[in-house]
Amino acid sequence: MKQYSQLSQEERYTIAFLFRRHYSHSEIARELDRHRSTICREIQRNKREYDGGYRAEQAQSYYQGRRRRSRYGFHHTKAQMQPVFYLLRKKWSPEEIAFILKKSGILSISHETIYKHILHDKKCGGTLYKNLRIMPKTRRKRYNTRDSRGRLPGKRPITDRPDEVAYRLIPGHWEGDTVVGRDRHHCIVTLVERKSGFVIIKKISARTSEQTTAAVIEAINEHPNLFKTITFDNGTEFHGYKEIESATGVVCYFAAPYHSWERGSNENCNGLIRQYLPKRSCMSTVTQRKCNWIAKQLNTRPRKRHTYATPMEVFYEE
Repeated sequence: MKQYSQLSQEERYTIAFLFRRHYSHSEIARELDRHRSTICREIQRNKREYDGGYRAEQAQSYYQGRRRRSRYGFHHTKAQMQPVFYLLRKKWSPEEIAFILKKSGILSISHETIYKHILHDKKCGGTLYKNLRIMPKTRRKRYNTRDSRGRLPGKRPITDRPDEVAYRLIPGHWEGDTVVGRDRHHCIVTLVERKSGFVIIKKISARTSEQTTAAVIEAINEHPNLFKTITFDNGTEFHGYKEIESATGVVCYFAAPYHSWERGSNENCNGLIRQYLPKRSCMSTVTQRKCNWIAKQLNTRPRKRHTYATPMEVFYEE
């Protein structure tokens, strides 16, 4: 007798055919190489109430309906979900939570189930969904348009970068950007190491070339010998790149205008930071101490691309 599995639609047609010819449950089971109790349960569940007959189409429909309804409820208790909710509030993603909890033997749960709990919580007026990453912003297509942002001659294009940067072969290659607050003045400078995802965050009170340049130089000096190149956005706040190169020896490159995907590590990191500093929030009250705390939270969060090692572990190991 073969190992148990759900009855197929073809087997139900065979059951209906043999049942109409008055085969017993045992005889039908032998024909299908099934256990007698499997056939008995199938007929008892799905037979017609008014005459006791069995139709394959009706039985298949009943089966599909039971399968759909079987996963409507949650199969984890509130006590079991407490570690999940705790890590969600620490801004961990559902995939990260599912992997770590299973690895540590605390709870076996899929990230899809965690998303279902979050959606259910939101429908009930909960706020768990606010701990997830923001949705990517919608981008306008700009066909045949001229770059309107500040132009600066002599900038090294991203196409001139060595291959070791593009393929993340060795550490020391960074991406830089700014994240702006509601008042459009106070903002932060973010620097992300491409191979590890390690992030440095600096607070500035104005998105000017002078303050941005000073913040980048300070970050490089705080991590000596750990910077080789930086790839910046095309914003005018990075027009002081020559001063950065002169003061630190780090080579600066620039992505193509409106090609944010060329700095994918930085864009992804900025999305993570928005979990702590949401859009339309004012950054005038954000301190460097809070920036350091946010960076620590991100640098100690396990990442799927590192087989759930943390950026800090990968960064300092390298």
